[in-house]
Amino acid sequence: MTKKQLSVPQMRGVSAFLSPPVSEDESGQEPLSNTISTVSISQIHLPQNQPRRYFDSEKLQQLAASIKQHGILEPLLVRPFKKGEYELVAGERRYRAAKEVGLQEIPITVRELSDQEALQLALVENLQREDLNPIEETEGVLDLLKLMMSCGTDSILDTLTQMATAQKKGIETSGNVSRQIETITTILESTIGITPESFRTSRLPLLNLPSDILDAIRQGKLEYTKARIIARIKDSDKRQSILKEAIAQKLSLNQIRERIKATCSPTSVETLTLKQRMQNISRRFQNTKSLDNSKKQEQIEKLVAKLEFLLTEDK
Repeated sequence: MTKKQLSVPQMRGVSAFLSPPVSEDESGQEPLSNTISTVSISQIHLPQNQPRRYFDSEKLQQLAASIKQHGILEPLLVRPFKKGEYELVAGERRYRAAKEVGLQEIPITVRELSDQEALQLALVENLQREDLNPIEETEGVLDLLKLMMSCGTDSILDTLTQMATAQKKGIETSGNVSRQIETITTILESTIGITPESFRTSRLPLLNLPSDILDAIRQGKLEYTKARIIARIKDSDKRQSILKEAIAQKLSLNQIRERIKATCSPTSVETLTLKQRMQNISRRFQNTKSLDNSKKQEQIEKLVAKLEFLLTEDK
């Protein structure tokens, strides 16, 4: 039996999947269209395989207040579940906020979707959130890659490693690996705008952070920049102590640094290598707003030019 090849989505968002024309199915009946209708919120069920893990309670309350005043402006995307009931595909924040304010009915758009299509849509919507931190973003992209390539994490890592090895040796990869790299490249560029090599060296290592740090970031208890500093503490007891203190007291980045300096000896804190620091700078540069400031932009251009000159001297 030949395995069906999956096409790589253009990642234009959930709305892109609502545009195909309606056609008749094999039974000769017209399938469910994209018409917006209103149903009881009790008819909507959450999927078992939901990619989103945590919700910011404060932002959820803000959305609930908006829905209470204006209602739901964008319908939820659902698919048929049981007779007269539906499974949510996209719009879980709106669904939860609507339940929070006691909304009895909600607008929906119904689509016939397979399990794989529904999960793909949920992953794409999740990656479009503006409040994504690097951990959530990395996990979301990795889940999408696994879904689209029908493989596990180890297989993706192996492909990226083969790509890096081939580039280092100046040789070409095999046909199958080349096709996999092409798929990875398309998905990465369409979602978070980075290269496969950058994903391999600066994003995937984030998932190796201590579990307590990862949980704090995922649950929105601590910003990624603060968590990264605390993660460098080698002693787990001291790390957990400062982590709890930072969350409970809402310490600033400078206050966390002071706590670490006062509590930990220099040898008990992991020092980043120059390469790691450059990777961090590169990642932050992609999301910075400093280029909107002409003076900062001029200073950055001078620093980059100097760095390029220094690296050229080594050739």
